[in-house]
Amino acid sequence: MHPPPATSEELLARARGGDAGAFDALIAPHRRRLHTHCYRMLGSPHDADDALQDALLAAWRGLASFEGRSALATWLYQIATHACLRLLAQQRRRRLTSPDYGRPFETTAELGEMVLGPVWLEPLLDEEQEGADQADPVLRLQRREQVALAFVAALQHLPATQRAVLLLREVLEYSAAETAAMLGGSVAAVNSALQRAQKSLRQRLPAVSQAAEQQALGTADLNRLLAAFVQAWEARHVDGLVALLTDDVRFTMPPLPAWFEGRHFVQRFLAERVFETPWRLLPLRANGQPGYACYMKSAGDRHFRLGGILLLHLRGGLIAGLHSFLDPALQRRFGLAAELFVEQER
Repeated sequence: MHPPPATSEELLARARGGDAGAFDALIAPHRRRLHTHCYRMLGSPHDADDALQDALLAAWRGLASFEGRSALATWLYQIATHACLRLLAQQRRRRLTSPDYGRPFETTAELGEMVLGPVWLEPLLDEEQEGADQADPVLRLQRREQVALAFVAALQHLPATQRAVLLLREVLEYSAAETAAMLGGSVAAVNSALQRAQKSLRQRLPAVSQAAEQQALGTADLNRLLAAFVQAWEARHVDGLVALLTDDVRFTMPPLPAWFEGRHFVQRFLAERVFETPWRLLPLRANGQPGYACYMKSAGDRHFRLGGILLLHLRGGLIAGLHSFLDPALQRRFGLAAELFVEQER
C-alpha cells in the first residue's frame, strides 16, 4: 500500500526544514490561482511569470515567519500582490490596447513599425487560468468575466494600489480589514480606493460581459457564428465575413500600431491586406473568449505558417472585435505549431 499523502501541515513543517520538494507540493494547489491574480494585475502572462517567481522566492525565504494566523493562501496572495506592485513601480507604465496607443488608421498601405517591448496588453490561454476547469456553471461564468480582455484592459487604467484593492476585495473576496492588513493600510483607505476603482471600471467596461454575451447566445448559435466566421475567413469571402460584424467593429493587431474601426475600414483592410494570402484557422480559447491560431500561406510556400493569435469580442450575436496578437514570443507561449503542413489542409 502507498502511504497516505502528506497533509499541508506536514508539508509546511518539512518545507520550513529546508525541503524544497515539500514547498513545491505545498504551493502547487495555489500556483495557477496566484498566476491568474498576477496576470490581472499586470496585463501580461510574461510579467505574471516574473511576479510569481519573485513571490514564490520571497515565500520560500520567509516561510519561517509564516505563523499560520491567516490562511496560507492569504499569505501567498499578499506576497504576490506586493511583487506585482514592485514590478509596476519599476515599469512605470501600464499595458496598452491599440486604442490607448493611438488613433485608428484609415488607409491600409502602411501599418507602421512594430512597437516591441512590454507595451501591449497580452492574452492568457484558458488552460493557464484559475477556474478554467471549474465545474459549477455559475462560478465558471464568474471566472470568465474576471479574466476577459475588456476587464483586464480596464484594470490597467487604475493606479496600482486601486487595482490591487479591487482585485483583493471583489475578485478574491477579502474583507476590507483583511485587504488593509495585506496592503499595510487602513480600512478607510481601502474603502476609498475601492469606490474610486469601481467608478473607473464602470466607465470602461461594456454593459454586458463577454461571458454573458456567450451565455445569451447559447452554445448552438455561438457555434454557428464561429463556423460561419471560419468559413468566410478561409474562403476569403469579404462580404460574408463583414456580414458577421457590428457597425462599430474594431480590428487590432499589436505590436503593430495600426488598428481599424468600423465596418467600412475593417472591410477595406480585409480585402486589401488580410485576404491577399490563403489562411487556415485552428480554434483556441483565451481570456474566456473564442479565438484562433491563424496560419497563412505566402506565394510559393508549400506550408501554412503561423501568423497570429486572433481573439473575438462578441456583442448581440455579432463580432464587435477582432484582436490579433502578432508577437512570436506570445505565440510560442501558447504552444502553437509554427507550421501546418500540406496534408493538414482542409
